[in-house]
Amino acid sequence: MSPRRRVLLLGVACLVVAAVVAGLLVRWRGAGAGTRPDQARPGTVLLVPGYGGGRTALTRLAQRIEDTGRTARVLTLPGDGDGDLLDQAAVLDAAVRDALRAGAPSVDVVGYSAGGVVTRLWVDRHDGAAVARRVVTLGSPLHGARLAGLGVALAPGACPRACRQLAPGSDLLRDLDEPLPDGLPWLSIWTENDETVQPPDSARLDGAMNLPLQRLCPSARVAHGELPTDPGVTALVLAALGPDPLTTPTTCPT
Repeated sequence: MSPRRRVLLLGVACLVVAAVVAGLLVRWRGAGAGTRPDQARPGTVLLVPGYGGGRTALTRLAQRIEDTGRTARVLTLPGDGDGDLLDQAAVLDAAVRDALRAGAPSVDVVGYSAGGVVTRLWVDRHDGAAVARRVVTLGSPLHGARLAGLGVALAPGACPRACRQLAPGSDLLRDLDEPLPDGLPWLSIWTENDETVQPPDSARLDGAMNLPLQRLCPSARVAHGELPTDPGVTALVLAALGPDPLTTPTTCPT
């Protein structure tokens, strides 16, 4: 083959490769960056436990969700649930992908306590906004908890990885200190009676619908550990995950 013909064929091959790459980029952008799950098609609900990974607190809430005809799954976090929150976010991402591959039309995520931070990490590190239909968090220390800060200061050897990451001002939380991606419906609920997450409004998140329970129900006495099972909070969660558009609640559930 002459050198001139070899150069011509190489040029044609480069054009073909460039066209294929351009097509893949267009498909990726159309499937990810510019699209959102159909809000009218509720699918699987994944519930992320809090620090320590205990699933019991969320089991009753998952059952209530299943009673509405949805599929609900409480995640099992790696180790004892007090390891790296980034690893926990990867577990959530794998569960989301499994649900979608199994045919779920969409995925909603409910994060309880530190599970809300895991969910925020998933949105940030795994492009969760492209696949999550809605997110609800309950009493989540999205800006840290003083208790974790005390653990770091007074007993660092007894403060596991997740404990250190949940300390106010940690590197991980500083990286997350920015508004949510546009278009992701997120309802953050907390109780002003929270004895674990201090201050309670650490659950406030820029870009989310932020709801202290006592704004709706001034007489409500709900502790941190009661958030997943309190009847009023459960009603708020069920409404938030329903087929109607997500809006900030304005009345106390009865």
